[in-house]
Amino acid sequence: MAGTLAACGSSDGGQGSGDSKTVTLVSHDSWAASKDVIAAFEKQSGYKVRVLKDGDAGQAVNKAILTKDNPQGDVFFGVDNTLLSRALDNDLFQSYEAKGSERIKAEYRVDRDEHRVTPIDTGDICVNYDKKYFADHKLEPPKSFDDLVEPQYKNLLVTENASASSPGLGFLLGTAAQYGDDGWEGYWKKLKANGVKVVDGWEQAYNEEFSGSAGGKKAKGDRPLVVSYASSPPAEVVFADPKPSTAPTGVAEGTCFRQVEYAGLLSNAKNTKGGKALLDFLISERFQEDMPMNMFVYPVREGAQVPPEFVKYGPQAKDPETMAPAKIADHRDQWVKSWTSLVLK
Repeated sequence: MAGTLAACGSSDGGQGSGDSKTVTLVSHDSWAASKDVIAAFEKQSGYKVRVLKDGDAGQAVNKAILTKDNPQGDVFFGVDNTLLSRALDNDLFQSYEAKGSERIKAEYRVDRDEHRVTPIDTGDICVNYDKKYFADHKLEPPKSFDDLVEPQYKNLLVTENASASSPGLGFLLGTAAQYGDDGWEGYWKKLKANGVKVVDGWEQAYNEEFSGSAGGKKAKGDRPLVVSYASSPPAEVVFADPKPSTAPTGVAEGTCFRQVEYAGLLSNAKNTKGGKALLDFLISERFQEDMPMNMFVYPVREGAQVPPEFVKYGPQAKDPETMAPAKIADHRDQWVKSWTSLVLK
């Protein structure tokens, strides 16, 4: 999700990971944290935090794999359950059980034998809708995957490229979970016939094509349906000036797929001690409670407080689609290949 970088320390490459007083976090572009929270870690640990943002989640993971023998940093944040097996199969991370791991909710823990990754946050990838568009057109917004292929929603949906974008891939996996190995391709044929538009990444889909977001309004986006997150409506409220009494966007709850993001100590990290300290901090109560309003995701730590804006405008989906990591690992690459030839050609 959208956020503003607020980390202290160098971000210009002047201090490398080899500097034992600097710990480098490599992440996707949506990383964000409050200055005072990072400052508290720096004071407590003695390490300066350097953040290197590396594009969309899929792009960042692929680059981390390509540079694993001489990594750009010490900790990687932002590999999610849709891409986790690719990172683990390529030995991207080394084992480390972060202090406080026992406080992470059981349903988010994976790789329990080797502890190569630590769950950090969770969120639901869902179709969002522009409330004003549907009110103006006296049309009920869609509620489910099935609804999206109905003729009244023709040419209304924009999604992201499943081969390059994390929400795009999550949406594809949601349809595979809903319709099964034999049914998802038929569903996408109907979606394509119904005018779904595919763009490269979330930023373009949400802030340029989608008519319901603040950015989309400025860009004169004309798609009132977009694949985004259940936490996008509270972001629209929080960043608005003046703040509206209700969110301008809503969520089609029957289209959600649960995403979990992880962090890990990179296999050839130069500052392993600093990296371990940073991982411990990422699951601390202070960071977990700071995270929602910066990255618009939910904490995974038991007892971590969620902001009232989330409760009011962006509650987690009650019954999202999920998929076992092993099944994602077995099918993801073939599904993406089939999806690409089916939808993009």
